[in-house]
Amino acid sequence: MTDDQRRARYLDALGIDQWVRRVMPLASEVAATDSSDAAISVGTTISVGALDWPALRACVRECQRCDLHRTRTQTVFGVGDMAAHWMVVGEAPGADEDREGEPFVGAAGQLLNAMLAAIDLPRETVFIANVLKCRPPDNRDPKSEEVAECLPYLHRQVVLVQPKIILAFGRVAAQNLLGTEAPLGKLRGSVHRFGALNTPVIVTYHPAYLLRSPGEKRKAWEDLKFARRIYAELNVGA
Repeated sequence: MTDDQRRARYLDALGIDQWVRRVMPLASEVAATDSSDAAISVGTTISVGALDWPALRACVRECQRCDLHRTRTQTVFGVGDMAAHWMVVGEAPGADEDREGEPFVGAAGQLLNAMLAAIDLPRETVFIANVLKCRPPDNRDPKSEEVAECLPYLHRQVVLVQPKIILAFGRVAAQNLLGTEAPLGKLRGSVHRFGALNTPVIVTYHPAYLLRSPGEKRKAWEDLKFARRIYAELNVGA
């Protein structure tokens, strides 16, 4: 199967007409920067802002900072390239993710893969994480106290990855990442900024929502093209 045929298949899954590929410039590496904005105490002698990847993963695995640890099967830390230029942020694990220990699996994960591949981003080339690392019972929205306890882990992941751009999938992910109560419709189509690195954030619909509302897929496709354009502009002349 050729690259054009593979892309056509991905776009068909999105319900989008054929897209003509545009060659993007290569991105330069991001310089290491300060991580103090993520420093939240864990225990008595260490802070999240001081953790490297292995220590952060172990901290999440053993976390009991909120009641979700009582009902989880396992934590869902995140997956992908730990030096990726693109980072994907979702809401929280669902039943499939809780069982497999990986974000965005099942039908929503397959659609996410198609969405990323449509803009030439194989899943393994990005880093994927959620606001919450444990599944809320019955897939309910996260409680504010759960987000407050878990968000420092995501902040540290962003600092460690140092992505060029972040894709926030869904209202809950976008609102908690950006610290806003604005509805998703008002957050789409704009470049937001996150953290000390001033990382661009682009907001779009969650794949699970698109599976329930396929008529919104074209809007999501516009968001992805917008994100790709912003990424290209960031790296012109880099």
